[in-house]
Amino acid sequence: MSDDGIRSDWATKDFYKELGVAKSATQDEIKKAYRRLARANHPDSHPDDTAKHDRFKAVAEAYDVIGDPERRKKYDQAREMFSRGGFPAGAGFGSGGGFGGYGGGVNVEDLLRDRAGGGGGFGDLFGDLFGGGGGRGRARPPRAARGADLETTATIGFTEALDGATVSLRVSSDGACATCHGTGGKPGTQPHVCPTCEGTGFVTASVGGAFSMNETCPSCGGRQLVYDDPCPACHGSGRGRATRTIQAKIPAGVKDGQRIRLRGKGAPGDNGGPSGDLYVTVKVTGHRVFGRKGEHLTVDVPVSFTELALGAEIKVPTLGGAPVTLKVPAGTPNGRTFRVRGKGAERPDGTRGDLLATVEVQVPGHLDPEAKAALEAYAATTDDSRLRSGLFDGAG
Repeated sequence: MSDDGIRSDWATKDFYKELGVAKSATQDEIKKAYRRLARANHPDSHPDDTAKHDRFKAVAEAYDVIGDPERRKKYDQAREMFSRGGFPAGAGFGSGGGFGGYGGGVNVEDLLRDRAGGGGGFGDLFGDLFGGGGGRGRARPPRAARGADLETTATIGFTEALDGATVSLRVSSDGACATCHGTGGKPGTQPHVCPTCEGTGFVTASVGGAFSMNETCPSCGGRQLVYDDPCPACHGSGRGRATRTIQAKIPAGVKDGQRIRLRGKGAPGDNGGPSGDLYVTVKVTGHRVFGRKGEHLTVDVPVSFTELALGAEIKVPTLGGAPVTLKVPAGTPNGRTFRVRGKGAERPDGTRGDLLATVEVQVPGHLDPEAKAALEAYAATTDDSRLRSGLFDGAG
């Protein structure tokens, strides 16, 4: 939020319930509840769960109000008034100058009057909710607004995902018009005070009974100034589409489909407000030799039947390093996986995972006469049918 004011619709929201705390909770208890819920519903941990995204926004909104002691005090006052029927649309004045539904005998002028010495009473609260001055608009600078969050994708190579990379991204977003720089006027012309809102940026609208609320001026859009000659590019809206190139750093160890948040790289804010965030979904291309399983790399190693039966020492490649020698014991079954320590992907703490090498027997498509004769001699000395005896016994 850009100020300490409270929107009128917040008085109908139970922020204590949203955070799962009692109304009497301490500020420390509120902070702990917020942190717990924020971690459980953070978009970075649940990139595809829109329900948790909405929950995260609701939790953040609740903490933005009751997490601040001064704002929490005003929120509690507003909730108390609403619970007694003080603000609903159509509420009028009771006999004796009291609020309809709030209780007779309460003098409205005293209720709205600031305390002697410059405010601090209910007048301040009404000013925050309805614009101040008993419904009369007060001139104030345009409210700063945070820019929108943006989404994009980045495709990187297998090795780049392991080592980290910096990529260039083209991002388009809504922002200030490049021709008029957000003023809405034709370049070279001079503005004048908006006659609709008289330079306040908002107009007063009745919400029923004796109450009114401030709304953004429809003529100037809250800019307080208008031009007789609108900007030809944006037709006076002050808004336009802008495309820019940003450099995004992809951290080492990123996984395919992972969603990364880049703070402040989203759409620019309005009236000096902060920029939004950019969410980058990373796509990782495959590798010809290696695969990935979390922090470990995987590789399939072709071997012959004799190497598994008699045992062998075979060389296995590593990603970006020298080959390692794998000792295969005699009688190793097909499909066994061997672990080579420290030759996998880099972990966040700087250590590395392992290389998981799986041996796969390759059957030759053609045998020369000598090899064929040797295999026939081997087959004559063995009874291959015993290999399938358990298959039939278990078939019932």
